[in-house]
Amino acid sequence: MKLQPGREAMVRVAIATLWSRPEAVRPVDGPALSARTDIAAWISGMDSDQQVGDCVLSQLLLGERVLVTELRPDGWAHVVAVEQPAPQLHPRGYPGWLPVEQLAPATDTVDADPLVVDATVTALRASPGGAEVLPGVVLGTYLPPAGPAVDGWQPVHAPGHAAPLWLPAGDVVPVPTTPPTADEVLAVAQRLVRVLYVWGGVSAYGIDCSGLVHLAWRRLGVLLPRDASDQATATTPVPLGTERPGDLYFFARPGRRIHHIGIVTADPRPGDDRRMLHACYLQRRVLEERLPDDRTATLVGAHRV
Repeated sequence: MKLQPGREAMVRVAIATLWSRPEAVRPVDGPALSARTDIAAWISGMDSDQQVGDCVLSQLLLGERVLVTELRPDGWAHVVAVEQPAPQLHPRGYPGWLPVEQLAPATDTVDADPLVVDATVTALRASPGGAEVLPGVVLGTYLPPAGPAVDGWQPVHAPGHAAPLWLPAGDVVPVPTTPPTADEVLAVAQRLVRVLYVWGGVSAYGIDCSGLVHLAWRRLGVLLPRDASDQATATTPVPLGTERPGDLYFFARPGRRIHHIGIVTADPRPGDDRRMLHACYLQRRVLEERLPDDRTATLVGAHRV
């Protein structure tokens, strides 16, 4: 079966980067473009300015579904990432471009309840303990089980692979079916502290502010929009001063749209002493900190998921 415009496909690489347009791709982006992506090498090969280039829109994890809207003869597909809501951009999801070889035709949904990767990074193998087939599979990736675990190894289905692939059984857990607690959300986000800030990133290799929020809730079974402004629309405002850990802080300059988001990590204290965990563009990493004065000056609200 081939990819066709108007039909869904699935990401077949560990992490697929969604591009603004094929012509925006740079020579440094090679490791992110192949049929076996190496996102760690891609990020380490960029300088700090390249890591925040606006040619990258988002990233999709193994098994994410997309709607194919256009196929180009040069090997690029225009898609809508249907598991990353972006209502200000497209009613179905986040639009952008992917290399065709990073996609596989969508298969029917497997009846078994999906598993979600809980390891920061793992690899899918051809057999228990065998050769790596898909390295770099990251936290928050959903994988349909292909049967029960065997001697500590879990078989899973992966797009583009007819036979099951295997990973350590301890690297995956059932997708939660109840709303997460604040402690659970913060526990996921705290595991990403010190991860590099990468514009459009949604992985443990590199991540941006809204990607951190999207990924933390994705790991816990909750689908939030991809961008901060849409995340604000999809959540419930609470009065400043009543926020609590696990809520979200939103930031915007006067007359401008929301440009930043962080996860509340402590109850507010007298004197506007607030704390949050966020992917910080200025310090180019994920950190937990007291809101500095410049952040407090642009704080426009707190919301609850």
